[in-house]
Amino acid sequence: MTFTFVRRFALAAVLLAAVAALSLAVGARPLGPPEVWRGLTDPGTDAYTVVHQMRLPRTLLGLVVGAALGLAGALMQSLTRNPLGDPGLLGINVGAAAAVVTGISFLGVTSFAGYVWLAFAGAGVVAVLLYGIGGGRGATPARLALAGAAVNAALYAYVSAVELLDTASLDRMRFWTVGSLAAAQTSTVQKVTPFVLVGVVLALALARPLNALAMGDDTARALGARPALVRGAGIVAVTLLCGAATAACGPIVFLGLMVPHLVRAVVGPDLRLLLPYSALAAPVLMLVADVLGRVVARPSEVQVGVLTVVLGGPFFLYFVRRRKAAAL
Repeated sequence: MTFTFVRRFALAAVLLAAVAALSLAVGARPLGPPEVWRGLTDPGTDAYTVVHQMRLPRTLLGLVVGAALGLAGALMQSLTRNPLGDPGLLGINVGAAAAVVTGISFLGVTSFAGYVWLAFAGAGVVAVLLYGIGGGRGATPARLALAGAAVNAALYAYVSAVELLDTASLDRMRFWTVGSLAAAQTSTVQKVTPFVLVGVVLALALARPLNALAMGDDTARALGARPALVRGAGIVAVTLLCGAATAACGPIVFLGLMVPHLVRAVVGPDLRLLLPYSALAAPVLMLVADVLGRVVARPSEVQVGVLTVVLGGPFFLYFVRRRKAAAL
């Protein structure tokens, strides 16, 4: 098992490196492999400016945000025991975005540090609200999905209303409602990465107790886990991951839904494998969507948040239809 895990993980890492290299090469000005290498290593070339100032920060942010959202999705599905659990579908991402939009429009917040803390607050409030509306410990997947849909719709309506009322802030707020890597900067990556790392470490540390929790609270207690503490720590991890990701590039949906299911089909339900693989596979899909967005509408581009919806929508419908067929 250990050898298989290492081999698969290494293959996934190689695939991720290849997609990252593609992200550095593709854009308004395509670069070949030699030019990408010179852009990374030779400050005297024109490619250095293109790579270091635009594509490298964008690629690094895609890696960080993709890992955060993939891990948050796997964690949400485990915590809620809901196969449709996704921070975007359940309203956590838009909760973070709504808090940031509120800060921009009503509080005059303009700094990234302010966005981060507002995003954490919004994500945390929605996570707790969702858990309460969904029934707390008695929550079912259906109730959580309905509660998430209601919260999602209400917050999107609020964000849209604020945009219509505050036209002066419309351009800044539009960034939070679409989801984009286009404005990535090195400073953004540096500021958001520590929060994501804390969330990643906390999420991975919860893999074993969450495996126990999947067998029921009584069994989990018998195995030494503390269900209330595990759920609380899981909500903190999801808040950190989603808050940081949304503060960096706006709400991006479906990534946290698709990736855990794709990974689960390969490695099974064991969270000790599912969580790290999700953190590695999600950035691959994130960067692929971002690269496609640069290509399909040249010389303009389609934002990555739009592409994840285009890719994730059919997957969501297929998954719901398959579960309905299995229930018949």
